[in-house]
Amino acid sequence: MATPDKIVDRQVGRNPELFAASISKIDTPDKRYPYIRILVGIVEQAHPELNQAPQKDRQIAHIVSQLSKHLLNEDEVAEVVRVRDEERGYYHE
Repeated sequence: MATPDKIVDRQVGRNPELFAASISKIDTPDKRYPYIRILVGIVEQAHPELNQAPQKDRQIAHIVSQLSKHLLNEDEVAEVVRVRDEERGYYHE
């Protein structure tokens, strides 16, 4: 499968970019939630420097939004990042 666009983030890669685009086609936030969680985990692995960054939720949400060609809502993704972190005992201010 040939794709005419350049890879948005080489550390993350092409497959998560395609995954983000397909997630954006899911109609409700409840149905998108588990897939966004997976995508956030992939971005966290590709960018470990963001794990301790201030505004981590916003930074990861921005990357995910770019991966989806701005089809995924940054606020929705940032909320997923906050929920994942709270489950692991990290709290956002």
